[in-house]
Amino acid sequence: MQHYTARTLAALAIAAAAVALVGCTPAGKPGSTPSTSATAGGANASQTPTPTPTPTPTLPPTPVTLTCDQVVTPDQLYAYNPNYSTQPGYAPKSGSLEKQIADWKGVTCAWQNQTSGDVVQIAIAHPPADQLEGLKNAAITAAQPVPTYGTPPQVEGYFKAGNAGQVQIFRGPFWIVAESAAFYEPGDAAPLMQSVLGNLPAN
Repeated sequence: MQHYTARTLAALAIAAAAVALVGCTPAGKPGSTPSTSATAGGANASQTPTPTPTPTPTLPPTPVTLTCDQVVTPDQLYAYNPNYSTQPGYAPKSGSLEKQIADWKGVTCAWQNQTSGDVVQIAIAHPPADQLEGLKNAAITAAQPVPTYGTPPQVEGYFKAGNAGQVQIFRGPFWIVAESAAFYEPGDAAPLMQSVLGNLPAN
């Protein structure tokens, strides 16, 4: 009788253990609910639009109200070379510094030598104040300083040789660009640059 009772107790223990295991299975289902809700929450979070950063506003340029006859007067142009006259229908080329000046509401001018056909372009801008330092850095990287155009730091002048020589001058808030195939070296543009600087309004 005692042996039968021990086996019965063992069977009852195994049955109880089985019941306990079966009872654990449904308990896992509620545990899956937080996982599902967490996934759904993640999907909702990913669908939330990301705010677009507001672009930093740039300062506006100041229009240059000079006419071409004020940039270089007819008398100054004649003194430089009497063969030069205004080039009709002139427009700065896309991608050029002169076009950038035009976009900044500057003045752009051109005169043509009636004998050689050489064109002299002169453009003046009053760029946005936050752009001026970058323009100076670009000029000193691409060209050679020319102190004869004016005394630094009041006047900073640069010259780059090429198929057309290019002058860049900075005086106060103004940026001056002059370009011509007639400018073989810095001195070729010097007389015109002196006239332009003398005609600029005070800072």
